[in-house]
Amino acid sequence: MRNIVTSRRDMRERLRSGMGLLLSTLLLASCAMGPDYIRPHVETSERFRLAQTEGQSIANLSWWELLHDNQLQQLIRLALAQNKDLKQAVASVEELEARLATARMDFLPKMDTNANAPAFGTLGGFKFPGFPTPYSYFGQATLNWEIDIWGRIRRSNEAALADLMAREENRRAVVLTLVSSVAQAYFDLLQFDMQMGIARNALHSWEESVALARAQLRGGVISRLDLDQFEAERANAATRVAELQRLTAQKENELSVLLGRNPVSIERGRSLTEQLLIPEVPAGLPSELLQRRPDILQAEQTLAAATARIGAAQAARFPKLNITGFLGVASPALSNLLLSGSEFGVGGLGLAVPLINAQALGMEQRAAEAQARQMLAQYEQTILLAFREVEDALVAVSTANEQRKAQEQQVDALRSALHIADLRYKGGITSYVDVLLAKRNLFDAEFALAATHRLHLISVVQLYKALGGGWTPV
Repeated sequence: MRNIVTSRRDMRERLRSGMGLLLSTLLLASCAMGPDYIRPHVETSERFRLAQTEGQSIANLSWWELLHDNQLQQLIRLALAQNKDLKQAVASVEELEARLATARMDFLPKMDTNANAPAFGTLGGFKFPGFPTPYSYFGQATLNWEIDIWGRIRRSNEAALADLMAREENRRAVVLTLVSSVAQAYFDLLQFDMQMGIARNALHSWEESVALARAQLRGGVISRLDLDQFEAERANAATRVAELQRLTAQKENELSVLLGRNPVSIERGRSLTEQLLIPEVPAGLPSELLQRRPDILQAEQTLAAATARIGAAQAARFPKLNITGFLGVASPALSNLLLSGSEFGVGGLGLAVPLINAQALGMEQRAAEAQARQMLAQYEQTILLAFREVEDALVAVSTANEQRKAQEQQVDALRSALHIADLRYKGGITSYVDVLLAKRNLFDAEFALAATHRLHLISVVQLYKALGGGWTPV
């Protein structure tokens, strides 16, 4: 028995040594076909066109250093833990990790084993009439190993790795979009809260004015036309209250879904005007955008994968060289299966040359090259859109800040005008129409100022997102 085992072991060692020597020789002489990926050159300016402040980009800040509202930070952490789109993106990355591991297995030999008992008293369970088979018990192991002479497997692995990296950048993009969406929805709620307070105060004031106007109408002091104007203004304020109630509930529902929960009421922290903003919002260098924005990096990895697939398609047009081996034992009796003389083995090289499908493989290569050109155009377009988004956000931050300051001055002036109009009316110098107009103008200006407060906050968040800010979970 020991001699049998030693004999088989020697056979396997000789076969393994021969395969290793042949494989080393072939790999040293082989090369990967197709173009190697090189990042395309992209022209970038020295600074952003509308950047007003120089220095380190605000994208280098963590999101909790930019957004100081504790309640907002709590909502962001909840979204990062429970959002369904993010969970899907994470699982997608895990899928590509498994597929990359599968692709790497193509470098290794494939071995299958099987054993047969005398189900039909024949070798392998098959019997041909008139041809007796002396072997009833049979066991075998087959080996197949493709030698990657032309780099088909290597290029396929490069493509699989690039696909994984692209999917990882997609996950980062989902995180970036998620956190910025939570912040924007939260600021929307704060805007509605502020406007709701303005609308309710205005409604209460107009209800008092309507009650006074009705008394004056009965006394013959004013006309029916004046009362109708007061009623119209009261109805306008009531309409705004109802509209804001609807918008607030819908925004809470939207934010709840971002948090991965069924619609619930959302708690607030600081008010809209109490939100802290960093004094300066430098954008940094345009070249940094190519290294930071996940959508640009995703498009680049997609281009790298498409480039690698050109080589894989080109290599598929050349002959495939395989090392094959076959080891087994066979005996007409189970008791003799492990005795000397029952073992057998064979090994060799196999060559597969595409003939009939050669034209189709050529078309596959042309398709891969065309796809790479598409990915290159998509990469360049993604960069252009990224620069546009940064410039749009920069001008939005700058103009929103100036607009807010101007509207604050407008509100202060209208409040003074309303106070003076009310004093003049009470002194009998003017009619109540002046008070009505002053109230209306102040109401509209306060509404617009609340929206501009929110616009300024949103513009900073959008700039941070456009720069590929560090939405790092904690």
